[in-house]
Amino acid sequence: MADPCPDRESEPESVFPREVGLFADFYSEKSRFCFCGHVLSITQNFGSRLGVAARVWDAALSLCNYFESQNVDFRGKKVIELGAGTGIVGILAALQGGDVTITDLPVALEQIQGNVQANVPAGGRAQVCALSWGIDQHVFPGDYDLVLGADIVYLEPTFPLLLGTLQHLCGPHGTVYLASKMREEHGTESFFQHLLPQHFQLELAQRDEDENVNIYRARHREPRPA
Repeated sequence: MADPCPDRESEPESVFPREVGLFADFYSEKSRFCFCGHVLSITQNFGSRLGVAARVWDAALSLCNYFESQNVDFRGKKVIELGAGTGIVGILAALQGGDVTITDLPVALEQIQGNVQANVPAGGRAQVCALSWGIDQHVFPGDYDLVLGADIVYLEPTFPLLLGTLQHLCGPHGTVYLASKMREEHGTESFFQHLLPQHFQLELAQRDEDENVNIYRARHREPRPA
């Protein structure tokens, strides 16, 4: 059987500018990606409103590639994605059998919902919800099997909020997968070297030198014996 998606690179399909005066302040780009035998059609809505949430970042593609190469098992797992942006990582997890909650700030939800509807068949387990780190994570249960995030470690003031959110969401036997471009100027390395290991057992699962992307796997530390 032929590969349904022989070219893994993004393939822009269409651009829809909305002109304001002489300038376009918004446009959408639809791209195709293939992971685990699934062809994903992902719309990215570029413009000032969505900011960094608009695009598919290298770290998200690296994480999807990792899930494919390592044959990560999502079947029957309770999964949540943080800072999803386009939702590509959570969508792949849902297509691989996970019961997935895809989250971001309210401004990004319309884009995520559109991508979910375009890729996850009716009846698939993928819901889209707003989640603000450090504010309303306790609205969500604390027993997720898998907590996912791609390129969400880049603003130092949010690091404690993200850490608290990870601590709450990850179940006692759960696993966190974080893929991140290692931007020195944004303190990314400090988060993984100093902050996260205070509360999680952390290991570097994969390093992509070309893209400067690390994928980390983290689990709750075992409680110390009394």
